[in-house]
Amino acid sequence: MKSIGLGPDLWHEERVNLKNLGFDELEQELTVVQADRTAVLKLFAAVFAHDVQMVDDLRQVRQVPARVRDHLLGVASLPTLTLIERRRADDGFEKYLFESPLGGLFEAVRIPIFDDKYVVCISSQVGCQMGCDFCMTGKLGFSRNLQTWEILDQVQQIRRLADRPVRGVVFMGMGEPLLNYTESMRAAAIFCHPAGFGIAGKAITFSTVGVVPAIRRYLADRKPYRLAFSITSAIPEKRAQLLPVEKIHPLPSLVAAIADYARQRRERAMLAYVMISGFNTGREDAEALAKTFAGIPIKIDLIDVTDPTGQYQPPRAEELSNFREYLQVVGAPIARRYSGGKEIQAACGTLAATQTGGRLITLTPASPL
Repeated sequence: MKSIGLGPDLWHEERVNLKNLGFDELEQELTVVQADRTAVLKLFAAVFAHDVQMVDDLRQVRQVPARVRDHLLGVASLPTLTLIERRRADDGFEKYLFESPLGGLFEAVRIPIFDDKYVVCISSQVGCQMGCDFCMTGKLGFSRNLQTWEILDQVQQIRRLADRPVRGVVFMGMGEPLLNYTESMRAAAIFCHPAGFGIAGKAITFSTVGVVPAIRRYLADRKPYRLAFSITSAIPEKRAQLLPVEKIHPLPSLVAAIADYARQRRERAMLAYVMISGFNTGREDAEALAKTFAGIPIKIDLIDVTDPTGQYQPPRAEELSNFREYLQVVGAPIARRYSGGKEIQAACGTLAATQTGGRLITLTPASPL
């Protein structure tokens, strides 16, 4: 049997990692024991919706024939990440530092949405190869892509410890998710599967700095999730100073892909615009946005830069007010996105997989839901 698990370097024998399998892949895996669709559905829900953590616990899953359970006991694995640290900021944001048995540290952030739900910001890579100048993750360099199960387990563990449901996932943590396309999309499919995490497809967002070939692949695949496009400047020379991807995939090619995205989905494309004082908040910056995206339905999320090194500063109140006035020329909805958890380095661009300040929360043993 071919293993899709952790590999012989981590197990005495090859095991099938159930957390790495989408529904169709699990169904295919279990054809060897003639598992019907009901049995596959029950097992899939046990792993993801009901959070079974030990392979032996699969014995308790009802409506699954004994031959199927016995088969899984012999070949399956349910690996888990180690939660190293959990810290809470005064604004309710929580940051989680994970370590994988495959190597590497990475972080996720729990974001409170009003008083009834959470959204989880997750990582898709260990480090990042995009090298955006204002991003701490980019300064780490790139180590490797995360596997599907490592992406999913971030949300599973956070959900397990949460006092309210997780209703959304944003791939805005460490890494460029579209450079880990296969694993990220498989994880997203499990997030939105009714027997998986049950999260609506429209509540799953991928943030990309502008990897145009992957955006084109995403459009061809007609995925149901949302994309957020990191622009930061519509002046190519300025953008290239901060985002090295501009030299590989120039702004015109990205804008064309964004236009196709908006047309295909029949909705406004979300542009993430990181504001840096004295750099990209002038009248000329607003006019460049208006000219570059003329005729394309967009909405703009304004985000204050958060740079622990102090090299880049967010705009002051007057500068921000003036920029918002200049942006009227764009003719698009404008929102200011709150980037929380600054004192624990949980804000946009600050994830660096290090232990930080803020209130340390005692780690409690995980228990199944």
